[in-house]
Amino acid sequence: MDFLLFRLYGALASWGEIAVGETRHSASYPSKSAIIGLVGAALGVKRSHSVKQQQLQDGYHLAVEVYSGGNLLRDYQTTQVPDSVGKFSYRTRRDELVLGKPRLGTILSTREYRTDAMALVAVKALPGAPFSLDEIKKHLLKPKFHLYLGRKSCPLAAPLHPHICFGKGSFHEAFMAYEHKPLLSESGEDDGLARDDLYWLGIENVREYYWEGEVSSFSTSLDLSKMQTRVRNDQPLSRKRWQFAPRMEHYLYQAGGE
Repeated sequence: MDFLLFRLYGALASWGEIAVGETRHSASYPSKSAIIGLVGAALGVKRSHSVKQQQLQDGYHLAVEVYSGGNLLRDYQTTQVPDSVGKFSYRTRRDELVLGKPRLGTILSTREYRTDAMALVAVKALPGAPFSLDEIKKHLLKPKFHLYLGRKSCPLAAPLHPHICFGKGSFHEAFMAYEHKPLLSESGEDDGLARDDLYWLGIENVREYYWEGEVSSFSTSLDLSKMQTRVRNDQPLSRKRWQFAPRMEHYLYQAGGE
């Protein structure tokens, strides 16, 4: 079985959760909608291409290895917008401020971000996948649209380093075989992290894994007795309407030396 792996790191990232009221929360690890959105942007698939978007969502299973969930950062924002006027629509921001000036009101919003978050993503193609892993790899190296980590204000801060691991039996084997570890130890061995990097990025000697599909698709050798299965609302229903559905996701926490 073949897997495509790539690294996600940024000074800021925002992995959207369910939006309630004026607060926009962020998870500590990448959502499926964010990963599929990033892959779609690299391939040049627009939000308006609903058929291709659906094929991307249904054509692959994903797994995430979290090195660091980063630190939580909250940004308080105020925005002036006019209220609606029947069927009339404001076409530009200038129209909102000029034509809608008499109707301007203030929207308050709190948005969450993760600072110095780092994760590896593994992609497995399912039967009928619209793009091969090799095609995705080539476009991750030379994307058609700009790539970002959840929001446009969160650009990549390190190369993706996409790599295809051939003939691996599980997601975990692919993670272990990935050639471009996030950071190397001072001796250059294994996937250990340099002491300074551990300190500045707040990375502990633990790994968190999230994956979808069969439980056995992650590993056939690790002890999965501590595994949990959770529900996460990050399965896109409509990119144009920003609608998402729940999906099942497995979780495993692994401390160093286990």
